Amino acid sequence: MDDTAAGRILRVDLGARSCVSEPIPDGWASFLGGKGLGARYLYDELTPGTDPLGPANVLLIAWGPLTGYLPGEQRLAVVTKSPLTGTFLDSYLGGSVPGALAGALPDHRGVLVCGRADEPVQLVVEDGEGRVETADCWGSETVATDEAFPDAAVACIGPAGEQRVRYATIAADGGDHHAGRGGAGAVLGSKRLKAIVARGEPPAGLDALRAAYEARFADDPVGRWQAASETLESVDFADEIGGLATRGWRQRQFEGADDIGIESAREAAVGRERADDAVPGGFRVETDAGESVPRGASQMTLGATLGIDEFDAVATLGATCDRLGLDVIGAGSAVAWAMLASRDGVIDRELPFGDADGARALLDEIVARETDLGDVLARGVAAAAETYGALEGIPTVKRMAVPGYDPRAAPSMALAYATSDRGACHRRARPVEREPLDAEAWSPDRIAAAVIEEQDTRAVLWSLVADDFLGAVLDDLGSEWLTAVGASAPDDLRRAGERIWTLCRLFNVREGFDRTDDELPTVFTRPADDGATDAVVDPAAFEAMLDAYYAARGWDGRGRPTRETLARLDLLDVVDGDTPIGGERG
Repeated sequence: MDDTAAGRILRVDLGARSCVSEPIPDGWASFLGGKGLGARYLYDELTPGTDPLGPANVLLIAWGPLTGYLPGEQRLAVVTKSPLTGTFLDSYLGGSVPGALAGALPDHRGVLVCGRADEPVQLVVEDGEGRVETADCWGSETVATDEAFPDAAVACIGPAGEQRVRYATIAADGGDHHAGRGGAGAVLGSKRLKAIVARGEPPAGLDALRAAYEARFADDPVGRWQAASETLESVDFADEIGGLATRGWRQRQFEGADDIGIESAREAAVGRERADDAVPGGFRVETDAGESVPRGASQMTLGATLGIDEFDAVATLGATCDRLGLDVIGAGSAVAWAMLASRDGVIDRELPFGDADGARALLDEIVARETDLGDVLARGVAAAAETYGALEGIPTVKRMAVPGYDPRAAPSMALAYATSDRGACHRRARPVEREPLDAEAWSPDRIAAAVIEEQDTRAVLWSLVADDFLGAVLDDLGSEWLTAVGASAPDDLRRAGERIWTLCRLFNVREGFDRTDDELPTVFTRPADDGATDAVVDPAAFEAMLDAYYAARGWDGRGRPTRETLARLDLLDVVDGDTPIGGERG
């Protein structure tokens, strides 16, 4: 494999206001780009215990070898150490920024942001170079920041990132797109980096291959589903199987699901994002807080989880999060925690489920961080539970709030959440889409295999970096495309996915994470308030799933990759002396 095709990165030192192009180290081409390259840099650059909000943390904005060529939405990875969880964090940003950055920095695979500026700054990237400038937009919401650069693609933080809310996002295209979960926006806020401004034309070519894949995708069930519903149909599906987190996870179905789901979105839509694209985007709607593109996660968490059944009200809450730069799942979960705490008398505040106005006011309070409740909720629901003593409210894994799919309808999702590298995440693996529809119960071995296959597959796709949905027609995981662009790549892409996933685990193990952190939230071991007393995740069954998962991964009983596994994946030369190895003392 030829490592000369690995490319370069732009290293940005905010304290020194320097931007230096440097080659990606020899031997790193096998990590591709995006998630994989980010994992390699994060493991190499950080020492154990690095403060995520301190100047020593780094943040890599990484695209992949296929950026600009693949059909669908162009995406990039944002990789850093999470201020919410303390784990490895990768989040993904779509829209105009990935292509513009790749065009502005030819032969590069990413921008590595280091240090901390002494005042608010912005990074401008164009003509193969970068420069750090004083920022004039500090204090602005995401829409206003984007509008300040009409001739460029902009990725920025909103007030939430400036205030270091630990689930603050990095937004693009005026808040239409976000690198959402885990608080990458707070990391940029701590570094006083308001915006990345990119001026460049996306790479182009391979038109015939692109057209062939567009046609294949349009005829695929996933392509037809996306064209018809994007992710909004998730609300209807989750409700139908009894897996829609409702009223603070106390119910599993929502009587107002139809009012916030796909049919209501179609009625309210003023158009489609990327309407002329062969792979269309989401439904664009008007709200009291401006235009918004509601997604399944926003409707589930800001709607059903809060007990709000008015489409306009839910869309307005989503638009508010977009403007402020807040992850909708983190924000909705924080408000749901407060609603539960209000109901149970944990906090002295009137905030009933269904109160959209109260929810919107609390979002502003969280970002301002000027009240005790707002400040605590800005640190996440786990911090709120610890502060106020309500330990069994909104479920979390590794301090990240669980998304809206309830594992009591599909126990395999409990394993997917528990073993996600960045904390509770439904995007790394979604067995909930298959298990409830199967006539036979899934064994622990089958659940483990299903979760592992999806995790490894997405590790490859997010290293390329490819649109999630396009994976449905990338049967070879992108090998044909890599050959077409002449990119250096490993021969076995599925093994590469396992290798990348394992490196992320090594990072977390080095930070002190183990089996005790791959947890089953207590909420899921108890029946919901819907009368279905048998719909629970059995703790013993969960432990059997986790055992099967570790065995299939080649990790020891504490969840640490063994020396044999590292040798098989050619990671022995990567792992450092600070990282405990499975089966060995320490």
